[in-house]
Amino acid sequence: MARTERNYNAPIKENLKYYFSLFKNYKSMAILGIVVIMLIQLASIGENFLFKGIIDKGEQLASGAITKAIFVDSLILLGVLFISIFLIKVFGAWFKEYAIIRLETKLMRDLKQNFFSHILYLSHKFHSEKKTGSLISRLSRGSRALEIITDVIIFSILPLLFRFSLVVATFIYFDLSTGIALLLTSSIFIWYSIWMQGKQQKSQILANRSEDLEKGFIGDVFTNVDTVKYFGKEKRIIAKYKQLSNNTCRKLTNFWDYYMWLNSGQHLILGMGTFFIFALPILALLNGNMGIGTLAFIYTTYITFVGLLFQFVHGYRGFKRGIIDLNDLYQYSKFINEIEDVKGAKDIKIEKGKISFRGVDFSYNGKRMIKDLNLVVPENSKVAIVGPSGSGKSTLVKLLFRLYDLKCGEIYIDGQDIAKVKQESLRNEMSIVPQDAILFDDSIYNNIKFSNPSASRGEVMKAIRFAQLDKLIKKLPLKENTVVGERGVKLSGGERQRVSIARAVLADKKILVLDEATSALDSQLESDIQKDLEKLMIGRTSIVIAHRLSTIMKSDIIIVVDKGKIVEAGTHGELLNRGTGLYKKLWNLQAGSFVN
Repeated sequence: MARTERNYNAPIKENLKYYFSLFKNYKSMAILGIVVIMLIQLASIGENFLFKGIIDKGEQLASGAITKAIFVDSLILLGVLFISIFLIKVFGAWFKEYAIIRLETKLMRDLKQNFFSHILYLSHKFHSEKKTGSLISRLSRGSRALEIITDVIIFSILPLLFRFSLVVATFIYFDLSTGIALLLTSSIFIWYSIWMQGKQQKSQILANRSEDLEKGFIGDVFTNVDTVKYFGKEKRIIAKYKQLSNNTCRKLTNFWDYYMWLNSGQHLILGMGTFFIFALPILALLNGNMGIGTLAFIYTTYITFVGLLFQFVHGYRGFKRGIIDLNDLYQYSKFINEIEDVKGAKDIKIEKGKISFRGVDFSYNGKRMIKDLNLVVPENSKVAIVGPSGSGKSTLVKLLFRLYDLKCGEIYIDGQDIAKVKQESLRNEMSIVPQDAILFDDSIYNNIKFSNPSASRGEVMKAIRFAQLDKLIKKLPLKENTVVGERGVKLSGGERQRVSIARAVLADKKILVLDEATSALDSQLESDIQKDLEKLMIGRTSIVIAHRLSTIMKSDIIIVVDKGKIVEAGTHGELLNRGTGLYKKLWNLQAGSFVN
């Protein structure tokens, strides 16, 4: 997995290569846009030439070099040219905006779709290590950066390049010294501006990092706001946020301080350059080497050109910021999914549901979680896995669903090595009720139907009744269409778990995993649902991870794990009759809380 979090350089070439790769489906529109921009710049210079022509003809009329009739004919011709230029600029500006709007929206859509899909397919480990707030922040900034970069290229960089070439060429044509002065002034101005903005790049990236941490913290706090309130830690959280926001403030201040030096240096360069660009044509005029029309052309053209210089620098500032923001998102493209399908992998077909763990050994972050584990779960059997917290129970489920890959050992389902089948098909062929029932911010109905989008309404309602959600739904104003809120926050823990159970019921898979499926339910409701779960598990291979041993007494086999190893196996009666052992110890600890 690539690691680039501490990289303070956003490689322009690499990011622009990716940026331009997005244009592959829109080449014709981009080329046509460039042609229109060139025409608009030519038209703008043409306006100044018309102004020069009017002054030159007026000067000739005043000196008697031409007649009034010739002057009027010249004005008519210049008027026709002005209307033509005016129409080119009007229609060009309309088409440019039309093309940009469609080009930018499509590019932003493609970028967001590409990275959303890429990030979604990254491994469970990646998502467990990244804050959701930071992911959202980078995706949002990255798509916005695309718009900024495109705007800068179209409105600042390309117009300046075309105008710069035209203006320098015409200035040199009319007066070599003035052309050289313009070339030096604009070149030094652009070099200094780019150099200064390069100097501030590290400070901008540091400010972005600080902003990501701040947003990630905000997302984390508001997701767990109940925990904050239950423990009365508002002041502590506010103090920590102040620390993060103050750090962001310092980083942004350091970043923005560069603009003081940038602006003062720009004005110094332009002031010196303007002196020569204004003085040299006057000397040429006094020496008789230049007409008043040419002098007016140089002055008016230079004034508008200076505005374009500042527009370019302002745009380049946005361009650099856009590159950095795009780079923050682009770096995610270098994260490789650790769980990859092998070449030629096929969809798995689970018909019987026999599961075999063979010599499974697994470590996570340097800690050995599972140690040389061998386990066979027969088809249509109910196997319970129990053990102390941290013993490796939930890790076995994650390995079964291939959220992690094994370094040693294999897991087979119906004789098929799960490492050699398509992982999405593997997970689609099994059903699970996880310990933490996290729901989408959608209706109860849609949350349940998520596991089986093709299910009929009758099938969804049947699953709702099975999970005993019908009584809850009847009390809600919008019934099953009630929106549960982010992560299901509007429902209680038990209600969320019932939605999760209904979702698993609707999935109707041959293998069913219950990971503390009824831990959030009250004793009476747990007892009622356990009876229904018993019916559900008939004809399926079921793996039940449970803390309450009373819920797994009727299992075909109970596996006791401790420190990643199987220490006991047998039926409930067999394990108790042994007299000693971890299961007996756990049973004795819980015996006082059982409801028979």
